Parts: sequence; C-alpha cells; structure tokens
Amino acid sequence: MSTQAPQTVVDMESVEQFRTRARTWIRNNLGPSDPKANIGVMRAEGPDEDELTDVAEQRALQRRLFDAGLAGICFPQEYGGQGLTHAHQRALNEELAGYKYAERLQSPTFVPCAAVLLEFGTEEQKQRHIPAILKGEEIWMQMLSEPSGGSDVAGAVTTAVRDGEDWVLNGSKIWTTGAWWSDWALCLARTNWDVPKHRGLSVFMVPLDRTGMEVNRIELLSGSREFCQEFMTDVRVPDSDRIGEINDGWTVGTRWMFHERMLSNSPYATMAAGSTQRGTKMPELLAVARDAGRLNDPVSRDLIGEARMLELANNALQHRVVQGITTGAMSDQAASIARLMAGLMSTRLVTIIYEFTGPAGAAWDDDDGTVGDCATDYLGQQVWCIAGGTTEMARNAISERVLGMPRERTHEQNIAFRDIPKSRSTSGSH
Repeated sequence: MSTQAPQTVVDMESVEQFRTRARTWIRNNLGPSDPKANIGVMRAEGPDEDELTDVAEQRALQRRLFDAGLAGICFPQEYGGQGLTHAHQRALNEELAGYKYAERLQSPTFVPCAAVLLEFGTEEQKQRHIPAILKGEEIWMQMLSEPSGGSDVAGAVTTAVRDGEDWVLNGSKIWTTGAWWSDWALCLARTNWDVPKHRGLSVFMVPLDRTGMEVNRIELLSGSREFCQEFMTDVRVPDSDRIGEINDGWTVGTRWMFHERMLSNSPYATMAAGSTQRGTKMPELLAVARDAGRLNDPVSRDLIGEARMLELANNALQHRVVQGITTGAMSDQAASIARLMAGLMSTRLVTIIYEFTGPAGAAWDDDDGTVGDCATDYLGQQVWCIAGGTTEMARNAISERVLGMPRERTHEQNIAFRDIPKSRSTSGSH
C-alpha cells in the first residue's frame, strides 16, 4: 500500500499550471480525433478485428496518459490518481478537444464502475483494481439489466448463493455494451428471496472470462453488435469480490445509478470538450443540412437554432445540477433531472437531423454523404431515453425524491420477493 500523502492545498498544482502541462503534452503526443467517431445512434461497427485493434490502441493511450500524470485526475494518489480537483479535470477535457484519447474506456469503466469501487470497495479491492483501471489494464462493464426486468433493476432474479468462502452466480444479464472485449463487470444479484426486493440484493465484481460465463452478442437494426447478453452458469466468485454489505446492494446500486446519470459531468471521467461523446451534435447536424442542400433553408435555420438552444440549455442545466449536488444545495437524486433533460434533448436532435434529409434520408447511396444512415439513426433514437436508466424512471425519481410527491402505490413494498407474482420465465424454485 502506498504511503504517499494526498496533496495539500499549498502544494497542489494550480489549474493553470496543470492546463499548461496538459496542453504541451497533448499537442506533442496525441494525434487528431476522428470527426466521424460517435456520429449517429449505435451505428454498425467495422470488422471485429478492427474493433479489437482499436480497443488495444485505447488501452495503450490510457497507459500513456497515466505515465504522463494525466489519468485519474480526481482519484486519490494512493490508488494511482492525481488527487486534484474537478476544475483540473475540466481543464484536461478542454485541452483534449480535437485530440484522440481513450474515450472508449471512460464509460462504464471509469464511470460508474471505478467510481463505485472508490466509494464502496475495500482497501484491498481499490488497491487491486483502481491502478489497473487508470493504466488501461482493466476494462469494466456493468451488469444491471435483465431480460425479464426492463427498467426495474431491483427486480433482479440473477441469484448468488453462498458456498463457503464463495458465491455461486446463476442467471442472465443483458444490454452490456462491449462485454465481449472487456475484462471485469460489476454485477447486481439476488442474495435473499425472503425480504422485499430492494433488501435482498448484493453487488459482486465478476471477471468476464470466469468459467461458466457465456457472452453472446446482440445485433441491432443498425447492424451494431456492441450490446451483449451474458449467461452465468455456476459462476464462482470469492466473497472477497463482494462490493458492500450482503443484502445491501441497493445502497450500492443507488449510488451506482447516480454516477451513471452524472457521466457527462463526472469528476472521474475524461471526456473531451465539444466531442460527440459529451453530447454536442452541432457539427453532425450542420454537415447533414449541408449535404442535403438545406443549410440556407429558413425552416432548417430555425431547426438549427432550436438545436443550439437545446444544447445550451442542457449544458447550463447540467452545470447547475452538478454544482447543486457538490455544494449540498441539491440532493444527489437531482441527477435524474440532468438525465431526463439529456435524454429528451438527444432524441429531439436526432429527429431534427432526420428532418433535414428529405427522400435521401430513407433511401440513400454513397453520393449522399452524411445524409446516409440518418433514417437508421431516427429509428434508433429512443436509445437516448433508455440507456443509462429510462427517462420514465428519471421522472419517477424527480417526482418522488426531488419534489416529494407521494409514491405510486405498489403491493410489492412489504412482500417477500419470492411471493411477488412473476412471469413463468423468471419464477422457478429458489
């Protein structure tokens, strides 16, 4: 264990000193980013070999950032981080604009997974995994959703049964982006069927190459095969890989989902300012309007203005929510406000882009430029209101936990989970 003390305010590198150091290193060591990266909505990837090569390159990029003292900006020094502030992270994000970096590793490896480890992991777990994450040696996924559960994460039926010093996991998780090329996952599993559903959950760290783990890929209508479904058959996990207390997984899960909702403004994720990953679609939107011959059309200009207004309002809201939560003026449940706005904005922007395309949006060829695939994006637009927790769940959290409105009545609140009616596919004997 490192005995290095955290930096004090007196010896901490100033934001401007850090910015200058980051700018110099980035311009001398990183190439330009691909302007086509993250365009559209879960578009088809290239050949598997190309994707695996890109993953390897991003691991190497992350290691270079680590060696340069530009990884884990807000992570404590004792785990390999820099022990700096959110302002330092924002400075790095700004300086990375237009440059290639390990963006594929930021979500969900850094946020929410590493953030959850930092908050709930044991000292041994943090020492074992966080430095490896910061160096790009471990890529993590989150196994929350289940085929039978929809947005009801607490209704997990993947089981974890104690067997001596191990837990034996059986069940299935779904919609795990990139699981086929990743190393570890956080997994929410049911450890007690005789209490209400929120009280019988536990969280485990699971290697994705463990015996009994089968990872299958799912093809979307766009041709993308990034989403995966995992089948666990007698997967053994040592108790030392449990995160948090037994049957208190919902406490971990609540913060897990908080970090996920705050991804774009998290102090733990590196996300270049102005990148499509951070939410701006203006370059893509303008390119489609241009290639469709609609750039100077008065209606199109109104739509461009609407899109820009939505992004400005979203950015201001995100900043306000982050500041409110950081200062304690807002509950951490206010993250749902940011989640709701981001989902609705992103869906509307995809719709605006499609409105530019005309007939070529539905039937295109190579000569149509950026107009191509816009119809596929339009059909997949609801991904922005589903991934990262549905906007319906965000509305519930806002009404009940932010505004203090009465909870919706449910018969499940005080009933043992095994006694709650379930579909035939999820019932079985436990």
